Amino acid sequence: MAPAAAHVFVGPADLADAAIVLAPDDAHHLVRVLRLRDGDPVTVADGLGSWRPARLRLGPGADPGLDAEGPVVSEPPARPELTVAVALPKGDRGDWAVQKLTEVGIDVIIPLVTERSVVRWTAERTGRGLERLARVARAAAMQSRRARLPEIAPPASVAEITAAHPGAAAAAEPGGGPPALERPVVLVGPEGGWARGELPDDLPRVGLGPTTLRTETAALVAGAALGLLRAGLVSSAPPTGLGEPPP
Repeated sequence: MAPAAAHVFVGPADLADAAIVLAPDDAHHLVRVLRLRDGDPVTVADGLGSWRPARLRLGPGADPGLDAEGPVVSEPPARPELTVAVALPKGDRGDWAVQKLTEVGIDVIIPLVTERSVVRWTAERTGRGLERLARVARAAAMQSRRARLPEIAPPASVAEITAAHPGAAAAAEPGGGPPALERPVVLVGPEGGWARGELPDDLPRVGLGPTTLRTETAALVAGAALGLLRAGLVSSAPPTGLGEPPP
């Protein structure tokens, strides 16, 4: 996808067409924001792992569109699936966390509900909040040329996440061991820290470096570490005992 001037998402049915229809917002982004010209290369994906090369089509009196230039390529999902659950801070910092987690290839992003969470996911706000985060993730996936959109999961607690991922989760906490693909689900708490007794005693801990990080930075570090491990760009062979729950 690298040689393309831009990357957009369409529905699976639209991806199969030789003449691909663009959503108005995407057409505006390509033509008015990126200032692409007729014939410029664009890649287009369905967000489910399939994509194909195309060319921007501009014509007088017609809406911008894409002309497919090659076959549909289907990418298998990377394994293991990577998940970061983070107690999102308010406003732009929460959006920034979702943006960066998308860029580094995280598959599932979960707003983590903790005792000291700043953002409160009330019933009436959850729908709007998840829609906003999905838009942020989509834009970041376009920028980073992802074939798959990340899943923005509903808010969940520590207990709900660990129950859904038995043996696969770890909580970010100073003094823990390095991130590892054996535990591809990392929980990042709020800036106020974990409340006493909030983390199960048997939940492994993972460290994210020697300094104290903001919540959104910790989420990015955790996600980047997992992504690099899965891509084989770094290796991890921790000494025995690191990453295990404290005695």
